[in-house]
Amino acid sequence: MDTTLLAATAKAMVAPGKGLLAADESAGTCAKRFAAAGVADSEEMRRTYREMLFTTPAMKSTISGVILHDETIRQKHSNGKPFADYLNSIGVIPGIKVDGGTRDLAGAPGELVTDGLDGLQKRMKEYFALGARFAKWRAVITIGEAIPTSRCIWANAHALARYAAICQEANIVPVVEPEVLLDGDHSIERSFEVTEAMLRTMMGQLADNKVSIEHTILKASMVISGKDAKNRASQAEVGARTVEVLKRTIPAAMPGIVFLSGGQSDVDSAAHLNEMNKRSGNPWPLTFSYSRALHFTALKVWQGKKENYKAAQDAFAHRCKMNSLAAKGKWTAEAEKAGK
Repeated sequence: MDTTLLAATAKAMVAPGKGLLAADESAGTCAKRFAAAGVADSEEMRRTYREMLFTTPAMKSTISGVILHDETIRQKHSNGKPFADYLNSIGVIPGIKVDGGTRDLAGAPGELVTDGLDGLQKRMKEYFALGARFAKWRAVITIGEAIPTSRCIWANAHALARYAAICQEANIVPVVEPEVLLDGDHSIERSFEVTEAMLRTMMGQLADNKVSIEHTILKASMVISGKDAKNRASQAEVGARTVEVLKRTIPAAMPGIVFLSGGQSDVDSAAHLNEMNKRSGNPWPLTFSYSRALHFTALKVWQGKKENYKAAQDAFAHRCKMNSLAAKGKWTAEAEKAGK
């Protein structure tokens, strides 16, 4: 394990005012998002869309790394340069999604576990050769009546830890993502309880599997009320409770924590991150790793049309800048409005 390379990569991923762009949607997920935005789906359209994002000038100052899909890391910029090489040329680290998606956990109605460990060591070596220097694995935890069970939490934590160990063996920084879904009518207190249980179990599994915390990044859910809850927690409460659960469970030795937006609006995801960074005493950098909250607005502006290319890049740049401000605790509602 090249700890010098891993440490440098992890540090760069959470550089001040920068975060990760999650551009790792599968072809199926892209097709759904394209359809919602009125864009015809094809491999070339997906390639063109990603090139539009990657060539936005604001990328250099606000994005530290991009999570790519297997399809995308094999695609090229229109100038013939592989996307991984192009990203490196502008100081952005290429990453790769490696999990195989979720399936039902046997004997556990309503609960999921993530596939993808089979053959992962071989794939990691290939991804390193293709230019990836970090990877991502997503576990999915659903809050509902009598769930999640401890068995579901353990199964997902164990898979995350095995994946992380394989990453580090290949000199790739693991991003561990135990997503607690926003779906449901649960309170912020229930979200806190489940998030704490998941993070505690995951940290134990990482230790058992000899994963180096100093060379691992957490991609965390925010502690937030379910989207159907009658009484939604305030932005300040989301920020406070999220930091609280992290301080209870995550060692200060972890290089940084990035957040998923998890179906929140563009503005809410920035505002909540900002609330966390307004608080003093955080032992780790707290930044973003957003997909829809960074680039879905740009997709709707683009609509697959050449004449909308620049306007779409402007929309993407605005979201990048807003979240960069939030990562520094300097986002404001006025800044949001001023850039539109």
